[in-house]
Amino acid sequence: MFAVIRTGGKQYRVEKGNILRIEKLEAQEGDAVEFSEVLLVGDGEKVKVGTPLVTGSKVKAKVKSQGKGKKIEVVKFKRRKNYHRNHGHRQLYTDVEITGITAGRAAPKKKAAAAEPAAE
Repeated sequence: MFAVIRTGGKQYRVEKGNILRIEKLEAQEGDAVEFSEVLLVGDGEKVKVGTPLVTGSKVKAKVKSQGKGKKIEVVKFKRRKNYHRNHGHRQLYTDVEITGITAGRAAPKKKAAAAEPAAE
């Protein structure tokens, strides 16, 4: 079984046992977290696609570690103008291990609205 979740402005395809590096979560190491923004759930031939979310689906995970990524150097330079700026950035991240996926039900498709006569 797999799912597609949304967290930190990104989407991830996850399966049970996967270890993900996602944007920092406010949780301690060893805490259990739950992702409720599930966009798709699949199990072999059966795939449930949400509109936009799959109702009742959840992905459970355990926080493995917190940390900072590698340093990225941002350099601004303009020749002959005596302008040179250095700036560094280290992105915070959280490593999580997926412990379970609960499949809910996909939202029913909306029926097309009947064409109403135009007002005169």
